[in-house]
Amino acid sequence: CRELNVPCVHVLSAVMGVFESYLGAPQTPIVGGQHVLDADYYRRIDALNFAMAHDDGRVPDRIDSADIILLGISRTSKTPTSIYLANRGYKTCNVPLVPQVGLPPALLQPTKAFIVGLVASAERIAEIRRNRVQLLADRNLDDYVDRAQIQSEILYTRKLCSENNWPVIDVTRRSIEETAAAILKLYHDRHSKPESQ
Repeated sequence: CRELNVPCVHVLSAVMGVFESYLGAPQTPIVGGQHVLDADYYRRIDALNFAMAHDDGRVPDRIDSADIILLGISRTSKTPTSIYLANRGYKTCNVPLVPQVGLPPALLQPTKAFIVGLVASAERIAEIRRNRVQLLADRNLDDYVDRAQIQSEILYTRKLCSENNWPVIDVTRRSIEETAAAILKLYHDRHSKPESQ
């Protein structure tokens, strides 16, 4: 501004002055300070790349390389939840459950990865699927939006998770952030228990 002889007003100087006097500390402005490229940043980028590479049923060769594995039928917010968890630094993959298609064999082996099932009400899933079907008008997807079929898929998810002792989270009235918080609580509770349990 000085070089161009243009007036310049520091609009935040008064506000920053109040903060300095209230906190008793001088401001230390660092250009781009909110975008620190530290180890935590690179860990989150690595987790995001992992989530993208292992989206929608692409299970890693070494399943233990995942921190969290999300299972659920179509439209239970698996992908956005995976992305959110990845942004928090957790390597997450998600696997769609289709009753007629078996689980990837790797999921039936013992693993350190935390596996959790996601479910929602049949009404909520039907509503979301109906909106999606409008975009896929070239296909016959009556079973995809049929509530009885969806209820059967939900029961399949619950049964599968129960048989494998995997927790289930109902995402019907939860935001992605709330779902992720519930998953992380279960994840940390599991990892805080002694090995004997």
